[in-house]
Amino acid sequence: MSRVKQRYKLPRNWIAIPLFLYTIIFIISIGVISISFETFSEYSSTLKARAETEKVSHYAELYDTAQEGSSDQLLSYFKEQGYDCIVFNNNKTILRANSEPTAILDKYASGDVNKTSSVTISFLMKDEEEDYAYLYYPDKEGNMIIVEEDVVKPDIMEILLHGPLDFYKNLENHEINYIPYWTSFKVRDGNESIAFKTHLDLSINDVGYFSLNFFSAYLLVILIFILLVSNIIRTHRNNRNMRKIVFRDNITGSRNWFWFALKSQELLKKRRGNTQYAIVSLSFVGYRNYVLCHSVDLGEQTLKNIWKTIDAYLEKNELCAHSTASNFPILMKVTDEASARAKLDRIIKTLETIGGDHDFKFQAGVYMVDPKIRKKADIDLLYNNASTARMTLEDNDDSGIAFFDQKLVEDTIWADKVTERQREAVEKEEFKVYYQPKYDPRTNELMGAEALIRWDSPDLGFVAPGRFIPIFENSGFITEIDHYMLTHVARDQKKWLDEGKKCVPISVNVSRAHFAETNLADQIKDIIDKEGAPRDLIEIELTESAFFDDKKVMLATIRKLKEYGFLVSMDDFGSGYSSLNSLKDMPLDILKLDAGFFRGENDNDRAEIVVSEALQLARKLNMTTVAEGVEDQAQVDFLAAEGCNMIQGYYYAKPMPKEEYELRIGAPAPQRQPAETEAEAKTEAKADAKAVAEAVAESEPAGLENGPEIK
Repeated sequence: MSRVKQRYKLPRNWIAIPLFLYTIIFIISIGVISISFETFSEYSSTLKARAETEKVSHYAELYDTAQEGSSDQLLSYFKEQGYDCIVFNNNKTILRANSEPTAILDKYASGDVNKTSSVTISFLMKDEEEDYAYLYYPDKEGNMIIVEEDVVKPDIMEILLHGPLDFYKNLENHEINYIPYWTSFKVRDGNESIAFKTHLDLSINDVGYFSLNFFSAYLLVILIFILLVSNIIRTHRNNRNMRKIVFRDNITGSRNWFWFALKSQELLKKRRGNTQYAIVSLSFVGYRNYVLCHSVDLGEQTLKNIWKTIDAYLEKNELCAHSTASNFPILMKVTDEASARAKLDRIIKTLETIGGDHDFKFQAGVYMVDPKIRKKADIDLLYNNASTARMTLEDNDDSGIAFFDQKLVEDTIWADKVTERQREAVEKEEFKVYYQPKYDPRTNELMGAEALIRWDSPDLGFVAPGRFIPIFENSGFITEIDHYMLTHVARDQKKWLDEGKKCVPISVNVSRAHFAETNLADQIKDIIDKEGAPRDLIEIELTESAFFDDKKVMLATIRKLKEYGFLVSMDDFGSGYSSLNSLKDMPLDILKLDAGFFRGENDNDRAEIVVSEALQLARKLNMTTVAEGVEDQAQVDFLAAEGCNMIQGYYYAKPMPKEEYELRIGAPAPQRQPAETEAEAKTEAKADAKAVAEAVAESEPAGLENGPEIK
C-alpha cells in the first residue's frame, strides 16, 4: 500500500470476528478440559481397580490350580477374606458360589434394557492383556450384569456424576464409599470363569480433588472468556471514542482535516454516475488581524459561525471541515464551473454578513474533480490544487473565487524546472550580465550603468528575468543571484580598469530579502574586495519597497555601505507611498525616478509637476537623480531643463551584453536618428518594452520589486 493510502487509513474496529473466534476457542477449551478429566479419571480409577485386581487374581490362580475337591473350601476362604465369588461356565450357569449371587449372568443385547429407566446399567470391561474383566454399578437390587462385548473401564467421573444418591450422602458424612463391582477370570482351561465382588474405594479427598480441579478449570476458562469478551467490547467502545477525538476540530467543535480527507476519499470512490464534485479551499481573509484587534475567543467563535453557515448550504454527500487557522476545505456537488461559482458566491455573500459591522472578506479556490480520476484521487493533491488557485487572489483583500486551470499547472511545472536547474546554472555561469547605460541629458556623456540579469539556458533557452526572478525570491535563491551579480560586475570593472578604460559606477540591485541579514554590508565589501574592483565604482540599489521592512537594520546597513565607500541609491522612487519618509530617514546618494512617471498617453502636466518637485527635493538633499524608462526626445528635453543628472531608458540604449557595453565606455551617446525615422525607433523601443512586460506579467507580480531589476 502506498504512503498516500496509508496516510488516511484508520485501523478497522473489528468486534464480530474476535467474538466469534473467542467463542470457538472457549468451546474447544471446554471440550479439551472435559476430555482431559475424563481420561484422567479413567486412568485414576483404573489404577485403583488394578490394585484390587492384582489381589483377587492371586485367588483366581489358587482356584485354577486347586484340585476339584477343594474348590468349595477355597470359596469359603475367599469369603473369609471379604470377597463374594461365583463360578460359572461358558453357558452362564453358576456352578458354585460362596454367597447369594448378585450378578445376573445373562448376555446383554441392544434393546433388552430400558436405558431411560432409573436402573443403572453397567458393562463388562475386558482387558486386552489379562484374562479378566471389570463389571461395575449395581442396580437398585444390587445385581450386576455381566456381558461379553462392548465394555468400558470403571470411571470415577461417571460414578461422581451418575452414581446413586447414597454415594453423595455418604460423602457429606465424610464416609468412605465402596463402589462394588465384579472382576472375573477365566480358569480351568477356559471352561469356567470365577468372578470376585470387589470394590472401588472413594474417599472425600478423592472426590474433593476431582471436583475442585474439574470445576476450577471450567470456571477459569469461563472467567477468561468473560474477560476477553469484556475487553473486546471495552476496546471497541474506546476506539469509537478515540475516533471522535481524532476527527474533532477543537476550535469549531466540528470536523477536522483528517476526517475531511478520509470521508472525501470514500465519497469520491463511490459509484454515483457522472456526479461532478469540486474541492474548495475557502479562507477567511484577515483572520489574524481580526483576532489581533479583538480576541482569540471572539475569533474562534467567528470560525464556529463560519462553519455553521457553510454547513447550512451543504446537501447530502457534501462535506465541510475546519483545517488550518482560517481555512475551510469543502467538497460539494456541482454540474460545471458556473454552478460551482454560483453556489460559492451565495455562501460568500452570506458569510460577509455574519460579522455585523465588520466587513468580512472570503476567498475561495476551486478544483473541479475529473470523474475519471475520482477512484484514484489523492485528496491532498486535489486540495493543494484548490489552495493554489486561491493563492492567486492573495494580492488583494477583497472576496473572490478562482478556479484551478492548466496555466497554474504549467506555472508549477515551470517553477520546478527553474528550481531544479538554478544551482547548476550558477555553477556553469549561464546567467549573463547585461548593462543599460545612463547618460547626462545635457552632454550625452556616459555617467553610469545598471547591471541587469538574463538567463541563457542550454535547456530552457533565453529566459526573461520575469520568468525566473520571482521563483528565486520564493525559494530564497535570490540571495545567491545577488552574490553572482556583484561578483561579475566587480570582475568586469576590474578588467576594464586594467585595460585603461574610463569606468563609471555601475549599480547592482540587491534583493529586499537580503537586507534582513545584519552583515550584508560586510558580505558586499568582501565580494568586491576579492575581485579587486574599487568600491566607489559599485552602486548598491535598493527598491523603495525594501524600506517597509526593519528600518533599523536597513539604516545600519546603508550607513555601513557608505562607510565602506559604496554608493547607495533608491530605485523606483514614486512607486510606493512612503517615499518622502524614506528620504528623510535614509542617507542615500542617488534617487531613481520610477518609469511610471514617463509612461501614458494622457496629458502629463501633473506628472511633470511631480517630477520637477522631486528633482528639486533631491538637489536640496545633495542627491544625484536618475530618470529611468525615458523613451522620447520631449522627455529628455524636459528632464534636462529640470536639472536631472542622468537618464536611463530606451531613448539612449537598451540593456546590452557586456561586449557591446565595452564599446560605449568613454564614448558619448550614439547620435540619435533623424526626426523622420525617430517615430520608427520609438515604436521599436515600445515593442521591446512590451515584450519584456509580457514576460513579467507571466510571473507573480508581488515578487518583481524585490530582486535584481527586471528590464
